[in-house]
Amino acid sequence: MTMRRPAQIPLDLPANSSLTRDDLVVGAANSLAVDAVDAWPAWPHPVVVIVGPPGSGKTHLAAAWSETSGAVDWTGDLPDETPFAVRVEDIDRAPYDESALFALVNAARLGGGSVLLTSRTPPSALDIKLPDLRSRVRAATVVELQVPDEDLLFGVIVKLAADRQIGIDPKMIAYALARMERSFQAASEFVARVDREALATKEKIGRPLVQRILAEMEVETKSSS
Repeated sequence: MTMRRPAQIPLDLPANSSLTRDDLVVGAANSLAVDAVDAWPAWPHPVVVIVGPPGSGKTHLAAAWSETSGAVDWTGDLPDETPFAVRVEDIDRAPYDESALFALVNAARLGGGSVLLTSRTPPSALDIKLPDLRSRVRAATVVELQVPDEDLLFGVIVKLAADRQIGIDPKMIAYALARMERSFQAASEFVARVDREALATKEKIGRPLVQRILAEMEVETKSSS
């Protein structure tokens, strides 16, 4: 009887992801958002809202814009200097002072700077209590990230694998994409699981391992639906 080698329990260390502009994978799903990042400082409106589902690349886009503009994360206060560039992520989830955010957005609108907001929810559906802030955010330029196509997801998986310093055969990537959910979140989860499983079992990243990962992800998706 062949005994399977006990699995090594890997440390779930974060991948050393690169969030520079040069590392953005561009496709039809995110090209408008990338164009908006690249167009700064010639924005038609001083406030831009990037809207997209979890794992769609909002943080990468915000980081790329910060690299270009020198933007800083919002601390809750108005910047000391003008013009300024400030990014505010996850306005649909992160708690913040609506009056303070209104002051920031209004200062940008009056010619003092630029503000990039990210959200899973479109501005029209955000639960903003302060009327003035609600109207300012809804008047901003909104760029929506679309559902990614296979070519874009292929590039994203290649990048995520490179960030983790693992090699996945292009044929295995194509095999997985034909059998998994078409989303950035699923692509990210797939690469993370492949990395952990290969490390734990010392197994080659081939079809048996990939099939096992896809089967696990399918079961979990069905159980959560």
